[in-house]
Amino acid sequence: MRLFRPRGRDDAEQNTRSPLAQATALYKAGRHAEAEAEARAVAAARSRPRDDVFAPLALGMAALATGAQGRHAEACAGYDALLPVFGRIYGAEHPLTLKLRSDRAQTLSALSLHAECEAECAAVARAATRGTAPEMPLIAAAARNGQVYALTAQGRHTEGEALAREALAAHRIPDRLTLVLRLGLARSLNGQARHDEALAEAERADELRRGLPDEECRPETGAVELAVATALLGLGRGTEAHTRAAAAHDACRAAFGPDHRRTVEARTLLDRIDGA
Repeated sequence: MRLFRPRGRDDAEQNTRSPLAQATALYKAGRHAEAEAEARAVAAARSRPRDDVFAPLALGMAALATGAQGRHAEACAGYDALLPVFGRIYGAEHPLTLKLRSDRAQTLSALSLHAECEAECAAVARAATRGTAPEMPLIAAAARNGQVYALTAQGRHTEGEALAREALAAHRIPDRLTLVLRLGLARSLNGQARHDEALAEAERADELRRGLPDEECRPETGAVELAVATALLGLGRGTEAHTRAAAAHDACRAAFGPDHRRTVEARTLLDRIDGA
């Protein structure tokens, strides 16, 4: 989950000068294949000298864009190769290293390695909580969001609910992170068959989404519709559930491709509704 944003008055100027400015802009626009190609081109061009920090950063962007296209195993392999490089350049508990670990952990969940994702997200959250850099609270909250997803994927919905509520209480900014935490809470409530509450949380997430810039919401394409459809199905409103699940599937397929975990999840929900 790409929630790590630079801060400071010179950010705009620095982003314009950065060799990764074009790749970043393409990724934010949802043009993931182009973002991946651009990032890999930057990495190849900056591969020497060995201490050029933009080469590993470019490969990290490439891994992020690869995962956004549904090539989760390839993305995970990219993160695995980069972790020792980031550790050598920045140190084990630098914000960039922890951000990379968080992205890798959530890719593990896309590969159904949910216990591994849970453990790594918990470790990243603990390390970020110890840190003092201004990015650390955001990294910790993002890691907890990955942990919530992993818990619910393992059927541990009450634990997921408790952690989502704790993270929401600590993060009161109406941003993308609050959006995904609310969706995690809705998922945990759906898992406990508390579908009225889940629907209310999904609708709150939808209201928040409508107030956010498109580039912040784009990575969560289809997620609100999936949460709503699951709740509606649980409430016996199958026709409405089918409409929302189909919209989620079409949107995810267009944004991420057929192999992305959310596209697959939407297809699975549609099959479940059709078989009900």
